Amino acid sequence: MFLAFMGDFFSALGQHGFLQLALLAGVLVSVPCGVVGSFVVIRRISYMAGAIAHTVLAGLGLVHYLQVVHNVNWLSPMLGAVVAALLAAGIIGWVSLNLKQREDTVIGAVWAMGMALGIVFINLTPGYSTDLMSYLFGNILMISHTDIWLVISLDVIVLVCVGLFHKQLLAVCFDSEFATLRGVHVNRFHFLLLGLTALTVVLLVSVVGIILVIALLTLPAAMANLFSRSLGKMMVTAVLICMAMTTGGLALSYGPDLPSGAVTILLTGMAYFITAFVRGNR
Repeated sequence: MFLAFMGDFFSALGQHGFLQLALLAGVLVSVPCGVVGSFVVIRRISYMAGAIAHTVLAGLGLVHYLQVVHNVNWLSPMLGAVVAALLAAGIIGWVSLNLKQREDTVIGAVWAMGMALGIVFINLTPGYSTDLMSYLFGNILMISHTDIWLVISLDVIVLVCVGLFHKQLLAVCFDSEFATLRGVHVNRFHFLLLGLTALTVVLLVSVVGIILVIALLTLPAAMANLFSRSLGKMMVTAVLICMAMTTGGLALSYGPDLPSGAVTILLTGMAYFITAFVRGNR
């Protein structure tokens, strides 16, 4: 059955442009997912990524409200998602560092308020929006050429930042106190890492949705961590795993017409537990 679904998908791939765009989006998203996801796993900030992801709903809801009620059609939902994600990352980082509040409390507050604000804007908007539901649960088949170019732009930003500041980010993740003693501006690079996480979350929202974004951001990197002795190898392995998971989830969901985001996460979760079991026994 597995091979039959895969065969159906690759047969249809040459005939349907939307499938080609979906596959391309999955590959493009996998690059920052593996790279930034490795930092997220090492730094243990997956819950912070979850708060940023759920705050995205506020940006999407606001843009949708402005489009429907006030005819502000030049705004893009993805733009609203980017702004909301970066704002959430900035608030979490600033409050944690400057007001000396417990980070988990700040994350919980931003998570809850972001979701609540999004629900308020959805409630204020007349009618029912299937677009917003696709952002909640993911629908990679709905991705457009414009979204592809936006994904490419965000990919470039993420890769350039990681390439330029790789050593500083590495120092911040593994030993921030030592990095401070060596003259590294830890707070500055902490904000940079949060910003890169926010951009990656926005990319993943279009693939698996807000609800499932944490799994795809962390599980491929967690699997790669089981077999990697260096951060560079971990990143490359995580990118390849993420590409395999997004492609496999898309292929398996196509035949029985299942939600691609949910199938991708189920496949990734199964792969993680099998990998952890095999590695644990070894």
